[in-house]
Amino acid sequence: MLPYRKFLKFVQAMNLRFRILILLAGAFLVVATFTFPYWQPFLTSAIVEETFPGLSADQQMAFEALPADQQMAFVELTATDTAMAVAMVNAALAPLREAPEAEQELPDIQAAQSISSGQFTQMDVVHWAEGTATIYQLADNSRILRFENFRAANGPDLRVLLSASEAPTTTQEVQLRNIDIELGRLKGNLGNQNYIIPAQIDLSQYNSVVIYCRSFGVVFSTAPLN
Repeated sequence: MLPYRKFLKFVQAMNLRFRILILLAGAFLVVATFTFPYWQPFLTSAIVEETFPGLSADQQMAFEALPADQQMAFVELTATDTAMAVAMVNAALAPLREAPEAEQELPDIQAAQSISSGQFTQMDVVHWAEGTATIYQLADNSRILRFENFRAANGPDLRVLLSASEAPTTTQEVQLRNIDIELGRLKGNLGNQNYIIPAQIDLSQYNSVVIYCRSFGVVFSTAPLN
């Protein structure tokens, strides 16, 4: 009889544990039901497929083909300046312009003397340029700024400046000493190109070349001169 009693107690203990588990499970389900709105977002992913403002259907498709980091940068820009963001995106989706063929060669290359030069830098994923900016003095003592192995992001109303600042990133830094000079509209996003430097300019006052969006006051790239 002793083994039977032990077995009976074992069964009763198991039944008690089972009932406790059932009660705990029921309590868990009740709590989970009432708190569902709070933890439900952790189980689902919200998919947002909004179109970028101001784009045609074809442009929207091209925008979605851009790298994800560039798309995010443009979307974030709409929060501060929608007009700038739309203009920037429209420019970014346009084909890169190549500099005129006549610009490809350096005039009087045999007698040209390099005065200073620097490498263009990337500001962020949508504002950038690469290549070398060099100031040359030619045989007739005239001076030009030349871009070589040049490539830059598309942007609205891009201009080429000589700046007193060493590496300006804002409009305020570009206009730091109010002597910065615009040499002209950017001739192309690709290829070598030349810009005439006025004879009266004192180059000792200038420390960088800047690719600058004049319409919105945005620096695309700088090349500190050494």
